[in-house]
Amino acid sequence: MAKTCPTTSLPDLPSVRHEVSTALTGFLDAKDQAAPGTELLYLTTTLRAFLTSGKRLRSVLCVYGWQAAGGDGELTAAIRAAASLELFQVFALVHDDVMDDSDVRRGQPSAHRALATAYTDSGGPQGRAEAHGLGAAVLLGDLALVWSDELLHSAVLDPGRLADVLPLVAEMRSELMYGQLLDLQTTGRLTGDVETALHIIRYKTAKYTVERPLHIGAAVAGAGAPVLDACTAFGIPLGEAFQLRDDLLGVFGDPAETGKSILDDLREGKGTVLMALAVQRASSAERKTLRALVGRSDLDEDLAAEVRAILESTDARRTVEEMITERRDAAFAALDDAPFPAAAVAQLRQIALVATERQT
Repeated sequence: MAKTCPTTSLPDLPSVRHEVSTALTGFLDAKDQAAPGTELLYLTTTLRAFLTSGKRLRSVLCVYGWQAAGGDGELTAAIRAAASLELFQVFALVHDDVMDDSDVRRGQPSAHRALATAYTDSGGPQGRAEAHGLGAAVLLGDLALVWSDELLHSAVLDPGRLADVLPLVAEMRSELMYGQLLDLQTTGRLTGDVETALHIIRYKTAKYTVERPLHIGAAVAGAGAPVLDACTAFGIPLGEAFQLRDDLLGVFGDPAETGKSILDDLREGKGTVLMALAVQRASSAERKTLRALVGRSDLDEDLAAEVRAILESTDARRTVEEMITERRDAAFAALDDAPFPAAAVAQLRQIALVATERQT
């Protein structure tokens, strides 16, 4: 069973999210005031819009990683490290939407679409709107990346702690880029290769979304190898379950609740575990239908319904649900043996439930 260590009670999820939001607002307010010109507000206004929504999962896990490593008392360093992850996430999302040519993110226009509209609204020529939006979005993502570094350093960690944290941040970033590259290379190539799809999930999501935020928070608190290893044992299966749930919602979810289209993944031909299982198990006729429809940019709801029917008839959807349950259970089992304070174990169990059972 998890060790019970003396510690103060953890702030609840709403409290952590509020503290992270406050840190981000204060940081951006200072940036606006020190901006070399009012033109920068063009980007920071869009940046703020992105930061007002989202689950804050990475920042919450960073704070709970700090607590899992025995962090106690003043939360400022952990909150600032956590908030820096939110800026890095904006960088990743903005560039991801550019690569995928996505129209919507978190229930609102994606950054390049919003910036294109702002350009024409301010009198820019319509013929330049798309190119302008893409270019400005790349700059916005770059700015969020640079500022994530600056916010992390504002945590004012002592040199030893900072030396432990920075390699983890660098690894997280490299792993995400590797996962994104794999995703880019496999998109549009319909195969039954489940192992490759799982490999993408591990690097694009499991390590980036769960394992590394836990590691970074734990390192802020001075964690040793046993705690970091326990974070990995919990984080990898949970992160895989989280992405598997996201893939299901990307096809079967409610756009009003998820904030994103349920046609995008099918139109792009994303190489998900869900789709790989369907291709692997489909009859010749079903496979022909999948190859004809998945990846079509003009896929409409009626055609998508045909694809969903195959995902159901091949039991691909049911199998992914079982994989989610198996990985969530593995994450719970890892917590049973983790050298974490009891309060941290309780909070991480709750996060695991929310991440894997969500329908939005």
